[in-house]
Amino acid sequence: MSTEVKDAPVKEAKIKEPSEPLFSKKNKKLITDPLNDSNPITVQVLGICSALAITVQVKQAIVMSLSVLAVLIGGNLIISLIRNIIPSRIRIIVQLVVVAALVILVDQVLKAYVYDVSKALSVFVGLIITNCIIMGRLEAFALANKPWPSILDAIGNGLGYGWILVAVAVVRELFGSGSLLGFKLLPEGFYNFGYMNNNLMILPPMALITVGVIIWIQRTKNTALIEEH
Repeated sequence: MSTEVKDAPVKEAKIKEPSEPLFSKKNKKLITDPLNDSNPITVQVLGICSALAITVQVKQAIVMSLSVLAVLIGGNLIISLIRNIIPSRIRIIVQLVVVAALVILVDQVLKAYVYDVSKALSVFVGLIITNCIIMGRLEAFALANKPWPSILDAIGNGLGYGWILVAVAVVRELFGSGSLLGFKLLPEGFYNFGYMNNNLMILPPMALITVGVIIWIQRTKNTALIEEH
């Protein structure tokens, strides 16, 4: 009497792919690229309004930069976490709701701890909701990537935005008011010899000119950024 021997099912061994390091070369570029070659202000030409309006003083520029950075990190993280359950038709509305909630939270913190700066920033904190940098990163990156890369992308773009604001504010406050962060840097003797603060520096056109000079320097150092016509 013959017996049939059935072959036991062979389980395929799953090969575990090595996990990507937290700060791999690819992840590092998410932070470093927006500082220079993909800067949101000087290369992508986004967020220009705040760069012109609130860079009269370095303190305002720092607070605005930190506010945008906080909203970017929070927004990118939240959208990345819920990206798979957001209906495509209402994704922009969801993004706006998330950003608006974060901006309200940041605004309340500023009013509680740095009320004078919050008052000086006026409506520009609220306008973070419509900042093209934030909506652009949510739509172009966080919606398609995991939380950790999304956080790094937010940090990179936040720092890229922030250093331009601070650089412009340093030039404008130093030459427009002779001070930085409220501390007088130019000796009184300069004024006794006839030196005068350049009041033109505190006007919005000089912010645009200063940003233009930074763009010129950037493209001089990296000719790959020069657009061919």
